[in-house]
Amino acid sequence: MRWITVAALSLASCDLAPKPAPAAATPRPSAPASSSAGPVLPIPTEAPPEPSAAPAPPPPASSASAPPACPDEMARAGRVCVDRWEARLMSISPDGARAPHPHTERPDPALRYVAVSEPGVHPQGYVSRVEAAAACREAGKRLCTLDEWTRACKGPRWTTFPYGGRGEAGRCNTGKDHLLSKLFGTNGRAWKYDEHFNSPLLNGEPGFLEKTGERAGCVSPEGVFDMVGSLHEWVSDAVTEDLVERMEKEPVERKKQPWREGNGVFMGGFFSTTKEHGPGCTFMTIAHEPRYHDYSTGFRCCKAPAGLPPAPAKKKKKPARAP
Repeated sequence: MRWITVAALSLASCDLAPKPAPAAATPRPSAPASSSAGPVLPIPTEAPPEPSAAPAPPPPASSASAPPACPDEMARAGRVCVDRWEARLMSISPDGARAPHPHTERPDPALRYVAVSEPGVHPQGYVSRVEAAAACREAGKRLCTLDEWTRACKGPRWTTFPYGGRGEAGRCNTGKDHLLSKLFGTNGRAWKYDEHFNSPLLNGEPGFLEKTGERAGCVSPEGVFDMVGSLHEWVSDAVTEDLVERMEKEPVERKKQPWREGNGVFMGGFFSTTKEHGPGCTFMTIAHEPRYHDYSTGFRCCKAPAGLPPAPAKKKKKPARAP
């Protein structure tokens, strides 16, 4: 698969030649006579010793040795902070007041929204990549890249699932009935984008979309919840030929998807999928453009830890010379 890692110590020899005899001492002039009788004091030949300086205080402890901090609602995963829970939306009024947005409804294009990550709430579906990125920016964050998202999902041991190498039924919110078929019939040709794929009935149906962190076992070693199942999660990457080639070379079985350059990418599957586009953290969908949205599309945000220096730039490979 092709993937887009004396001092030399010199001793100077010294000739110890015999020292010449010291020159004869020049007689010291006498001190001028005092007008009053008294002893003549000798002129001092050395300055009096200075008092020893107080020891310098120890340097302050360097904050650089402490790991850069992430906000409480985020976990450190590799070089980034990642939201622990999938995002919900809060609308922002002109005076700055915030109000929870109903998770069963599409965002209002006339309003501003901020992404909020917290446990025990329904995450927001029905969002496009464009809307998700804007909500992350309002929170002082950004969408995760594909590589950042994958690292957060797989954890430090790089396992297929957040909790280990093998999938376990019931650990994450996956594998449920297909809601479109259940609510609107099995004739997929009759389903309409706005009326059916974005119907508020879908994420309002009891027993399907669960609250954030409800599955306590669906968590990475670093404390990131629900990265498999629940809702698809947008990342910032766009589909390219190189990405598709990389996917095809991975040892992962996926159903074939329609795609084109510039499409968006979302990860992890949702509550009605299992491994159609890859098991666990390898589940990747590339079939939709960045403004696409439906009941299954959600997101979470990332940001750089405070004080972390930028990653070193990757060296560009020099093109091979022609023979």
